Amino acid sequence: MTISSDASPADARAAVGAGAPRADAGSDFARLSRRIAEAGLLERRPGYYAVRLTLVVGAFAGGWAAFLALGDTWWQLGVAAFLALVFGQVALVAHDLAHRQVFRRRRHSEFAGRLFGNLGVGMSYGWWMNKHTRHHAHPNHEELDPDVAPDILVWSARQARASRGLARLLGGHQAVLFFPLLALEGFNLHVASVRALRSPYLKNRLLEGVLLLAHMAAVLCALFLVLPPGKAVAFLAVNQCLFGLYLGCTFAPNHKGMPTLTGEQRLDFLRRQVLTSRNVRGGLLTDVLLGGLNHQIEHHLFPAMPAVHLRRARVIVRRYCAEIGVPYHETGLVRSYREALTHLHRVGEPIRRRRRA
Repeated sequence: MTISSDASPADARAAVGAGAPRADAGSDFARLSRRIAEAGLLERRPGYYAVRLTLVVGAFAGGWAAFLALGDTWWQLGVAAFLALVFGQVALVAHDLAHRQVFRRRRHSEFAGRLFGNLGVGMSYGWWMNKHTRHHAHPNHEELDPDVAPDILVWSARQARASRGLARLLGGHQAVLFFPLLALEGFNLHVASVRALRSPYLKNRLLEGVLLLAHMAAVLCALFLVLPPGKAVAFLAVNQCLFGLYLGCTFAPNHKGMPTLTGEQRLDFLRRQVLTSRNVRGGLLTDVLLGGLNHQIEHHLFPAMPAVHLRRARVIVRRYCAEIGVPYHETGLVRSYREALTHLHRVGEPIRRRRRA
């Protein structure tokens, strides 16, 4: 495996050094795991999730109750914005369910995941689970991580040089277009979820399809029965654009702008996860808004760890990485977006150069 030269020089040098073979490299993660387990951070937190799920479901129900109570008024756009935030929180709960942070048994996790994902926000649990599992196994790997596969955006200069279609058209200015494109992510999730119903890997296809249809039918019926067509379309646009923007801004700081990997797997698990992930500093509000994913390094090392434990795990993981000489990258929220946008602009240079030629 190689570290992409598209990473910043300091990051690339540090990553190459940390990835050098070590006689005891295979046991590094095992030693860290013992420390984490001894601290009790892998234990489940049913009380925390009972409160969190109750609050999220309450906000979801309250938002729709306010929608029905307000009726035909432009103030509904405020409800649309509020529900966009709630939809993001529902999706974050589905994420934790997919990682089995909430329930010990897979069947319970899958059942609740489909309720929150498919029925709650119209996102296929099975499609997302397949995609996200591959991401966790190979984060920021250009050939193996679907989150950095070239599509509309390119994530490395190598991808930019080989770009075609929309990626070639937009890639030169993708840093400027990044946030506007995120606003379309809510719609993209629905389209991808429906298309996934034809995929052979999707289990319980009928159930997934019924729940997706129920979500879409319920939302559209509510909007067009309560509001005139113009306001209904405006509500849907505001809600879905803000939902996509919020969800995208939750996941964007985690890996974008960190070194990308190519080639055969050679880095051990700990280095593969730490070198490609970025933590975001912040307090309780940051934890709530980002669903704990601001502690991305710890989440990637211990995906089944309850989100409420990630902040405490950070202290142990950061100290341990310093002990074994593995770079641990952490920054503020605004700086994380700046790093991601700077990276997107830099890797788009081959496209801009080709246009100038």
